[in-house]
Amino acid sequence: MTQEEDAQMEEEDAEKAQHYENMDEMPYELQKYWHQRYLIFSLYDDGIMFTKSAWFGVTPEPVARKIAAHIALAAPKHKTAIIDAFGGAGGSAIALARSGRWDQVFAIEKDPEVIKCGKRNAEIYGVSKKIWWIQGDCFDVLKARFKGVGKNYVIFASPPWGGPQYTDTTIFDLKKMEPYSIEHIYSNFAKVTKDIVLYLPRNSNLNQLVKYASADREMPIIHYCMKGASKALCAYVGEFSYPLQNGANEAETAIQE
Repeated sequence: MTQEEDAQMEEEDAEKAQHYENMDEMPYELQKYWHQRYLIFSLYDDGIMFTKSAWFGVTPEPVARKIAAHIALAAPKHKTAIIDAFGGAGGSAIALARSGRWDQVFAIEKDPEVIKCGKRNAEIYGVSKKIWWIQGDCFDVLKARFKGVGKNYVIFASPPWGGPQYTDTTIFDLKKMEPYSIEHIYSNFAKVTKDIVLYLPRNSNLNQLVKYASADREMPIIHYCMKGASKALCAYVGEFSYPLQNGANEAETAIQE
């Protein structure tokens, strides 16, 4: 076997669903995440699974829990289901399911290996029967399965940001997110429901979000922090109540139990 073939095999193995028992098992570029594993999933040692790419996109558990609490409190009361449009390894979907707010939680994910991770991780947290996983491109799935029935749905979206280059600028141009710009995301999601929560880089250009606000309603934009530093922000587009903080601590406690 040539060096190139060996490297290709290692890359393919890294993109399979797996649980690492120690840092030395991990590809070098992932080893920095080993020290963050309990922040990402507190039950990591119970067999939490990732693919290589899934490590980069998962929302840390404390942040996912706080966001889930806010959405549970702030979403219109008649909304009974929520869609995690970029399901990944399940961090956000698990927190949403644990909130107890939703009759149905749907998680959409392209990669079947990542879905294996999400399903296993949901099982570890005791919510495997509360999440419906759908394999496919979220834009295709939303159009085919949810368009026309969105009056009962909220969409939560943690889209790919295009890699770490968003940190290279003071204000990040959301039109340059890759592979989907903010306009592409919002215009497609708004065909399903007007109530959308967007999880975006902490330095996002807020002026680009203002146009999505209703004329008669404030659009909450909340920074979510870990260890005193902003991790990301969420824009609550649609008919979310404000202020979100009222009762959020109690709701977050309920998610932990």
